[in-house]
This record gives sequence, C-alpha cells and structure tokens, in this order.
Amino acid sequence: MRLSNVQYDRIMKEYDEDRMSAEMLADERKAYIFSHIDGFKELSDRIASISLESTKRALSGDKSALTGLSERILELNRQKEQLLISNGFKADYLIPEYKCPVCKDTGYSDGHKCRCFIQKESAILYDQSGIRSMLSSADFNKLSERYYSGEDLERFRESRQKSLNFVNKFDSDYQNLLFYGTVGTGKSMLSSCIAGELLKKNHSVLYFSSATLMDELAKSTFDKSGSSSGRSDNPIQEGEFLYDCDLLIIDDLGTEMTNSFTISSLFTLLNERFLRKRPVIISTNLSLEELQSRYTDRIFSRLTGEFTFCRLSGPDIRIAHKFVNDL
Repeated sequence: MRLSNVQYDRIMKEYDEDRMSAEMLADERKAYIFSHIDGFKELSDRIASISLESTKRALSGDKSALTGLSERILELNRQKEQLLISNGFKADYLIPEYKCPVCKDTGYSDGHKCRCFIQKESAILYDQSGIRSMLSSADFNKLSERYYSGEDLERFRESRQKSLNFVNKFDSDYQNLLFYGTVGTGKSMLSSCIAGELLKKNHSVLYFSSATLMDELAKSTFDKSGSSSGRSDNPIQEGEFLYDCDLLIIDDLGTEMTNSFTISSLFTLLNERFLRKRPVIISTNLSLEELQSRYTDRIFSRLTGEFTFCRLSGPDIRIAHKFVNDL
C-alpha cells in the first residue's frame, strides 16, 4: 500500500499552499511595520547594506571584512525587536507562522520526510487499509469482560493493562507488543484500541493484515516500473513509511503465505524498526511453539528479546456475542 502519484502531488500541493499563505502574511505584516514604525525599515536596510558591503570586501581579499559582522547584525536585530515590542507587537511578529516549524511547510527536513509528512501519508494509507471502520467500536472504556472467566479473565485484564501502559508511555518508553492466543479472544480489538488512542494524539499509525503487508512488500521489491509513489525525484526509498511511521500494527501474523521471501522481508522490516526505535504491535493465532517453528530462531529470538508478550484465551467472542444476541 503506497501513495500514488496523485496522492503524493496532493500532499505537496497542500504544503505549497500552506507555505505561500504563511509567507504572504509575513510580507503583509512587514509592509505594515515598514510604513507605521519609524526607523524600522532603515534598520532592515542597514543590515542588508553592511552584509552586502562586507561580502564584497571579503571577495576582494579583505580577510577582516567579516570580523564582527554577526555581532553587528545581531545588535541591529535587537534594535528591531525593541521597536516591535515598544509598539505593541511580539518580537517574532514578522517570522512566517508555518504550520510545521520543523520543515517550514516543505514536507522534508535534512533530506528526510518530516514527521508531519509521515502523519499525512499515514492518514491516507490508514484510510485505505479500512481499519478506521473498526475504530468506532475500539475504545478501552467499552471493553467488556462478560465473555471471560477464571484464567481467561486474568489474561484479558493483564493484556488490557499492558495495552494501556503502552499508550500512556508511548512518548517516553520504547515498547513492542505481541498478542497471541486462540481465535476471537480480543487481540485485534486491543490493537485497535491502542491505535485509536494514539491517532487522537496525532501519532502516525499504520495497520496491515500480515497477508496484505507481505503482498505490499513483494510489490515494492519486484515492481521495476518506477512509476509508484511519486518519489522518484527524492532520496527516500520505496516503502519508507513502513520503517518510519510512529506505530506499525501487523494483524494475524501466520495467515500469509510463508516462504523464504516473506520470512526475510519480515526480519528486515522488524530489524529496521528496532534499530530506529519505532514500535510494532503484532497479533497472531499461533502459539509460541508455532511461531518459532514457522519463522526460524532468528526472528523468534528478536520477538522474545524486543516484545512484551500478551496471551489471550477463552471462547471466540464473535461467536459468543452472536449466540447471545440470537437468544
């Protein structure tokens, strides 16, 4: 699941419009200040003049031309700020108010996608994944214990608490979660609850079923057309959002076709996110023994070393819920 050229261009057009709007407003403010505050324009002209003069002298071989230049400019800027403040304006009144001060509404910072770009990208891809429809019922406060009892209930409560801790400490502690156990015991629901809470906090979250994820990784690997995602003119590699989004959720691990390619791709994806300290949540109906057997010791050792395990057990809630409603 990748951005199309149209989607990429739409994001960049939005950045262009936001940036132009911020800079036009700054220009309008500057024109007003120049015409209403005596001496302000003269200070600005003075800065431009001494900068140009010093540069010319330096290019002519004068080694002392730039000596003290930054201090002189700093002092003139201080005088400008004082004029603004004394006339009732904030010191930063003329600085463009970009929606994202990090990338200045360009989408990129230091040659890499800015976090705000990743959030926009993730929102589009998340909508395409179809999981937003699940979030309407995904709420920690609405989780019911009615279908659990005994040891199953204890496991559910423990998994719910680990999920809440994951959300509450998301910005301070690097964590990964693996939900495993029998079919229909709430693994995907807990993942959705976490996703919903983090989306409310403007984190970028991507959800894939394991089968869909492997299909997308295969497309990225074997598609040689170079026509996808609109990123042919920037250094960001295909599928970068999988490595850099704030949270990646892989649902139903084990339902994909397992072969050397999928195992290698899964290891590469997990390892890259581990290196970048980007959290992952995995849910699976496989037992720990089945996970080890299917995905080799190399992947299993990374799972046991990097993930907090949450076991869920009990009846299939979907079947139990339907049975109760049919009574």
